[in-house]
Amino acid sequence: MRRKHRRLQSEADLDITPFMNLMIVLVPVLLLNMVFAHTSVLELNFPTGESLSAEQAEELQIQVVIYEDRLVVADNQGGVIKNIPQREGEYDFVLLKDVMKEIKSRVPDKKDVIIMPSRQTSYQSLVSVMDTVRSYEAVVAGSVVEAELFPEISLGDAPVPTSGSAEVSS
Repeated sequence: MRRKHRRLQSEADLDITPFMNLMIVLVPVLLLNMVFAHTSVLELNFPTGESLSAEQAEELQIQVVIYEDRLVVADNQGGVIKNIPQREGEYDFVLLKDVMKEIKSRVPDKKDVIIMPSRQTSYQSLVSVMDTVRSYEAVVAGSVVEAELFPEISLGDAPVPTSGSAEVSS
């Protein structure tokens, strides 16, 4: 007769202490790095090269042209709205924001603006102009909020300035 041999089965104890130590260190490090990895994306409209329809040509287009020595705010119907010269070698973004607020109060439904930098425009100047025309800080019910100006930004090339003229072509 055969004997049935039973094997002794014992469960292995898992030592999870090293894993717990790893989690204690890893979780705070990952949480701290999430703050630094924040990236914002801005949707831009680039010219397509297609001709404008008659309806689009008649629509009001607000333009901000960035030259080396000034900012020019204009539209395609009335021409130059405001010529903003540099102050102490820097662009006057405060005055630009005031001009954009005034335009927004006249055409509250308008959401798009065309920014036209010259070839000499620095990246930081372009980003600052984009931030200035997109929104501004307003106080509502005792708290500071971002109020919308012209969030839909299109880019184009600045026209070459003619001798002494601040004309902007549409």
